[in-house]
Amino acid sequence: MPGISGPSVSLALTVTRWGRLRPSTATDTLSKTFVRLFCVLALLALAFGPAFAQGAGDITDVHITPREKPDAAAAVATPSLTTPNVPSPGIGLKTTQRPLKVDVNLVLVPVTVTDQMERLVTGLEKDNFALAEGNKTQQIKTFSSEDAPVSLGVIFDMSGSMGNKIDKSKQAVIEFFKTANPEDEFFLIGFSDQPELMVDFTNSVEDIQSRLVFANAKGRTALLDAIYMGINKMKQAHREKKALLIISDGGDNRSRYTDNEIKSIIREADVQIYSIGLFDTNPATPEERFGPSMLNEISDVTGGRMFRVDDPNELVDVATKIGVELRNQYVLGYRPTNAARDGKWRKIKVKLIPPKGLPQLTVHAKTGYYAPTQ
Repeated sequence: MPGISGPSVSLALTVTRWGRLRPSTATDTLSKTFVRLFCVLALLALAFGPAFAQGAGDITDVHITPREKPDAAAAVATPSLTTPNVPSPGIGLKTTQRPLKVDVNLVLVPVTVTDQMERLVTGLEKDNFALAEGNKTQQIKTFSSEDAPVSLGVIFDMSGSMGNKIDKSKQAVIEFFKTANPEDEFFLIGFSDQPELMVDFTNSVEDIQSRLVFANAKGRTALLDAIYMGINKMKQAHREKKALLIISDGGDNRSRYTDNEIKSIIREADVQIYSIGLFDTNPATPEERFGPSMLNEISDVTGGRMFRVDDPNELVDVATKIGVELRNQYVLGYRPTNAARDGKWRKIKVKLIPPKGLPQLTVHAKTGYYAPTQ
């Protein structure tokens, strides 16, 4: 038969001869049916074999060149402290196919101004501020006082010592998040013996509230581990402005991280930290005595503040005040005259030049940043 290969002919003849040798019985009828089926399949194979063969050949032929994998160094960009995080496309930015270019030389410094009664001072202008890095005055290139979207995280103490304060603390957390804007995002970390991410990034206060209902006070205090988790979680934030609020009543007695390690991590992160301290008047342990100074130092270096609360009934008002303060900050931007990328810690000093007639004012700003290394 022209166009039919040897092996295919051999298969067809073998099946036909096998069918003629079977006896004529009830079982034979079924066997003949199978024989006929095999014959049909064999004939189909003979008829369409060339087409199938061509299809197999197409599979082995590569017609589409695979896209090359991007270089690992280009695919993973490590943001520096002087580089603001770029919001995700869902925030209203248009996406393009061009590589994103970020001005790594621009240092942003959030600043809060208060009067002698700890009230916020708003309405100041760019000319009311002077900024220095080290001993050198820097030119303020950008100035803003708008209420920008914020990524917020709460570090919530659920250790056993919070037993008589935890209900007021829960209420304070809810009121703090109620000051949020629709474009804000926030998460909640609770801690006792170890930290736990209770609520991942969300913009729903109800998510936080429903989770806090089941929070109970028990165990010891792994505060430093919880702060580490909060800073690490902020790496997933979508907003340029980031802040943590710590609510705790004492020092750490359970963490794996040390206070020096956490202070170093905080300096490397571009996250403001506010603290509400519910400290005992007569602390019983060295950890509790050390707690206020540790929280104050951690908050101060980032440009945030620590608020000491003696009466749990004041918690809600203080939390609300912090939320409002975060939305009434000035942001100063400058390009350092020292262009060296040496990774060293550089001190920042913000000075206020108030308008005439105002009382003495206080400036709260981060104390420095690490220079980029590349």
